[in-house]
Amino acid sequence: MKYIFYLLFYFGSYTLFAQSALTQTVRGRISDKESKYPLSDVTIQILTTNSTGITAGALTDSSGHYRIPNVQVGRRTIRITRIGYKEALLNNIIVDAGRETILDVDLEEAITELAGVTVKAQRTGDARNEMAVVSARQFTVDEADRYAGSRGEPARMASNFAGVQGADDSRNDIVIRGNSPGGVLWRVEGVSIPNPNHFAVSGTTGGPVSIISNKMLANSDFFTGAFPAEFGNGIAGVFDLRLRNGNNEKHQRTLQFGFLGTEAALEGPLSKKTGSSYFVTYRYANLWLFNKAGIDIGTQAVPTYQDASFRFNFPLKNNARLAFWGFGGTSTIDVLISEQKVSDRNIYGQNDRDQYYTSRMGVVGMTYEKPLNHRTFLRATLAQSGYVQFTHHNYLFFQNDANGRPVVENDRYKITSQAKVLEYRFADTKTALAASVNHKFSPRSTLKAGLNADLYRFNFVDSARTVTILPNLPTQLEPWQTRWNSQQSALLVQPYVQWRVNLADRLTLSAGLTSLYFSLNQNSFSPLEPRAGLAWDLPNRQKLSVAVGLHSQIQPTYIYFYRFYQQSTPPGGQFSRDLGLTKSWHYVTSYDWLPGRNLRLKVEAYYQKLFNVPVEVQSSSFSILNTGASFSRVFPGRMVNKGTGRNYGAELTLEKFFSDGYYFLVTGSLFDAKYKGSDGVLRNTDFNGKYAYNAVFAKEFTLGRNTLSVGAKFTAIGGRWYGPVDDAKSKAAQDIIYQTANRNTLQFPDYRRFDVKVDYKLNRTRLTHTIAVDFVNVLGIQNILSLSYAPQPDGTFIKREYQLGFLPVFYYRVDF
Repeated sequence: MKYIFYLLFYFGSYTLFAQSALTQTVRGRISDKESKYPLSDVTIQILTTNSTGITAGALTDSSGHYRIPNVQVGRRTIRITRIGYKEALLNNIIVDAGRETILDVDLEEAITELAGVTVKAQRTGDARNEMAVVSARQFTVDEADRYAGSRGEPARMASNFAGVQGADDSRNDIVIRGNSPGGVLWRVEGVSIPNPNHFAVSGTTGGPVSIISNKMLANSDFFTGAFPAEFGNGIAGVFDLRLRNGNNEKHQRTLQFGFLGTEAALEGPLSKKTGSSYFVTYRYANLWLFNKAGIDIGTQAVPTYQDASFRFNFPLKNNARLAFWGFGGTSTIDVLISEQKVSDRNIYGQNDRDQYYTSRMGVVGMTYEKPLNHRTFLRATLAQSGYVQFTHHNYLFFQNDANGRPVVENDRYKITSQAKVLEYRFADTKTALAASVNHKFSPRSTLKAGLNADLYRFNFVDSARTVTILPNLPTQLEPWQTRWNSQQSALLVQPYVQWRVNLADRLTLSAGLTSLYFSLNQNSFSPLEPRAGLAWDLPNRQKLSVAVGLHSQIQPTYIYFYRFYQQSTPPGGQFSRDLGLTKSWHYVTSYDWLPGRNLRLKVEAYYQKLFNVPVEVQSSSFSILNTGASFSRVFPGRMVNKGTGRNYGAELTLEKFFSDGYYFLVTGSLFDAKYKGSDGVLRNTDFNGKYAYNAVFAKEFTLGRNTLSVGAKFTAIGGRWYGPVDDAKSKAAQDIIYQTANRNTLQFPDYRRFDVKVDYKLNRTRLTHTIAVDFVNVLGIQNILSLSYAPQPDGTFIKREYQLGFLPVFYYRVDF
């Protein structure tokens, strides 16, 4: 850690010689929000620090482009206006010396154009998607970068928002309004994608580290409920990510070194004449630094990973654009219990075996956009994606003493032999198409219609053998059993139509219909899913909104093909292949108020009714609603869609946008999430923490041409639920087995975490240095993660596993 502070001191000394002002160019393109047609004669103004004056400005040309040279570096507020359109006010725009600031903005046409009539302004945080009226927020790359504890990732950043919480310090899964993380839909450029994280496991949507580089992202949307009709196959939330184009006028480079990886990003023009551009990134893991520095990451195993991304953008005639893009990564970890010490931690796997695991994921696609005229816009994306996971486990035979306890020498268990007990390879490829047409009938009415289609190809192979442990008898390995052996295809189709109409000057209706069909079985068809929302703009910058929608989702695909074995079941097992869709009704009401120029207060209340939830045929407490937040798959018995659940709660957001050198975000939610398994008992879901609270604050200090930002975050969340351990079954299975009847009757202590982030930025002519340290869990609070099976020398086997402790995440970046 001393090297971090040396670097801070080194860069800090530069401020003595850095008092002259540096400038950079701000440029971009302004378009109509619905038709994407370029807008001329738009006024772009750089406001003073207190937003009362104007320091610079420009007008767009006939192609919608503008350029403002010599803008002083730092955080700026930008106002964009045009007669007949709502004003856009962009807070907290960062202007650095090392790279041009490129802002492409869509303006929404105003309903009333009479002189003297004030129309609502678009502000920071308003969703890009004009069809969303509640539970939607636009987020920026800067937000993912500057929130303490976010580590530059969209999912961890989103855990600061109301109604959202992280599932695990070691993973970036998010729990939205008490729902399983598996209910989150990830989309990029309009198409759905596989889990975009390293070390991903089937049936999950998160992981330890994101594959998608935040340097590649443009402003994107995040939804937490009652989302518009274009979003299908998700019942909890949506990340709708957009990728940015590279600079089409000058070459720019970014180099970054830190604990999470060594990164490089290159962008620039392919042809200045045509305006085409390229953007590429690459990262290689540096997690060995944690091991060398003695920092606890939950295991002595050193994970390795690398990822890359690209985007090539080609402007065409008549304002059309064609882009080729892609990203992907590979990750490997070998958790070798045979080489660890008794005192070593291992929260990523079982403690009775060596585990070798590799995952790979990638997406390539092309996106075509074209304004057909001043009122109609066409957009289509075709993509090919895939992931593969493969692993094998070697069971360890420990030497026991006369009392049956493991023998320990030099802080290591004595191991007599090993035997392979598991080997699997899961591969899932998908061809995805997303096509849509926007048509603006008038400033009051817009229609969007489209089709999302995914062709899946599954290849699941898995064989395992169980370990039988009986008192006073040698440990036995049972014969190999094939649990998966499926090579099949299936088509998912989701047509939709969404209409947005202003019923009056201050009253907006957004209504849509969608349908979902999955060809794997006849039960996976939802013929009609209505979505509707109503927003009423009140005086004094207030807004009241309500929304309702029916949402559905297919099951984790590996679940359909699982063969489970019992003594009474012949080889070949039984399938849950006939499972239908999980469904949920969302009801949301929202109150939004802007009491000050840079202050927002938002209150939302919601109710979700979940039904057709997969549960076991045999009476049990199992429900698919409790899955999706771990490094392991689930192995239920035969399932049917007869489970239910319900979530309700209230959320509060108080946010001050960046101004006067600081910002803050305070969010709180009270909620209750319950479910019923096939035993008919109403229980807490695993994720029913009852409450979640976040407070984020940051202050920026201007030091000549340089800036120092100091931020902090405090999080408090109710503890996870669990049940009493069944000792006999746990010893026989060598894994923690809970008592079914008393599931989720006990609760871990509440979760607490305090993070601090320090960010120092040094601007030089055409060069920007950034050094940042994210002190995650700076107080080292021990939060319980789970219980694990870990035989101890004293004869006990239940071990409390804790979340990550203090974790300093450092990086140094240079932009030039």
